[in-house]
Amino acid sequence: MNRKILIITYYWPPSGGSGVQRWVKFVKYLPEQGWEPIVYTPENPETPATDHSLVEDIPDHLTVLKKSIWEPYSIYKKITGKERVGTGFMDEKNTPGFLEAFFRWIRGNLFIPDARKYWIKPSVRYLKEYLDTHPVDILVSSGPPHSMHMIGLGINKQTDIPWLADFRDPWTNIDFYEDLHLSAWADRKHKKLEKEVLRTADRVTAVSPTMCKELEEIGERSVQLITNGFDSEDYSDSNTELDDRFTISHIGTMVKSRNPENLWRILAEMTDRNSSFSEDLVIKLIGKVDISVIETIEKYGLTPHLQKIDYMPHKKVIREQQRSRVLLLVLNDTPNARLLLPGKLFEYLAAQRPILCIGPKDGDVGEILNRTKSGYLVDYDETDKLEELIVRLYRDYENDRDRIDPENIEQFSRRMLTRELVSLLNSMTR
Repeated sequence: MNRKILIITYYWPPSGGSGVQRWVKFVKYLPEQGWEPIVYTPENPETPATDHSLVEDIPDHLTVLKKSIWEPYSIYKKITGKERVGTGFMDEKNTPGFLEAFFRWIRGNLFIPDARKYWIKPSVRYLKEYLDTHPVDILVSSGPPHSMHMIGLGINKQTDIPWLADFRDPWTNIDFYEDLHLSAWADRKHKKLEKEVLRTADRVTAVSPTMCKELEEIGERSVQLITNGFDSEDYSDSNTELDDRFTISHIGTMVKSRNPENLWRILAEMTDRNSSFSEDLVIKLIGKVDISVIETIEKYGLTPHLQKIDYMPHKKVIREQQRSRVLLLVLNDTPNARLLLPGKLFEYLAAQRPILCIGPKDGDVGEILNRTKSGYLVDYDETDKLEELIVRLYRDYENDRDRIDPENIEQFSRRMLTRELVSLLNSMTR
């Protein structure tokens, strides 16, 4: 008889975006390993995008528990005129500065740990009643939003169910934490809740080695690494034709702190000097893009080379990755950049296209790029090296030598990562 695992997650299909895929893929492969997943998620979440293609990964007969949630974002959207609330303070339109600053202050100082805080107590009551008649072997909370961890904490205080807290991103070391303009009281509150979750959960997992180390220091306990990955079944079609032109593609959200101005400047200079390069160059930005990025591209005269697609279903994204001549990965130019290990990196690996990463050399991404021999990493201010790499990538494109075969990437397949998760789950139920 399969053991049961209850997963508390804010993001679930048809919601789209990177926050969905980690646990959708775990849920897909857990039944193969003798675990029956049960998912608890909001009935009416505020999500950055919609992607119905992810529903295809959900196992038949999966139990999905839903409860309505009230969020204060409706007020924010009404005042700012925005249709959706972006992640990481991304602004697709020019919003008056005082409004953004005001709402950031409210978000950080009044909605602790986040704007989903009003779902915590109703969820704990609902799930406690459910678990009284439907027992499970393991409870998992997936954050952010870290209110999901607070639900896990609330249930932990009322039951003896082993609890795993899974961190897809940091809490107080998130890249926009300083932008919350926290009062001293609010900062202490965030850190107190973070430490309580880390110290109380039976096990903690995180997605990058450096994040594991930082959470270990905060919680004074071990944190297990289970990275994000790629689903081999998504890449079963090996007949995808490459783009005819020299496409540099960035997949996913590009917030202000990921705006690679050095890259735009170099590309503009190269288009001015080389007419062939200018004719071949295409910049593809697939996903939400901060207005500052678009303005910088316009400043350097690259708008004629830009193809911007707000959102694309995940299956189509896979095809775009496989078609692109260069896959661009830009890490946030923030103090916590070393710990970033974006989910898109692993899908880039599976696409077997050259990766150009802009970020810190001593970070977790650089270690994986070196180990898998899948691309190049350049620091934010290494202008000469960045230009040399673009010239090299363009020459490879011209000579049709830009196909790569990354090494040792099977360890990042979703099926293998689910086996790592199951090994941890089994150790929690002995």
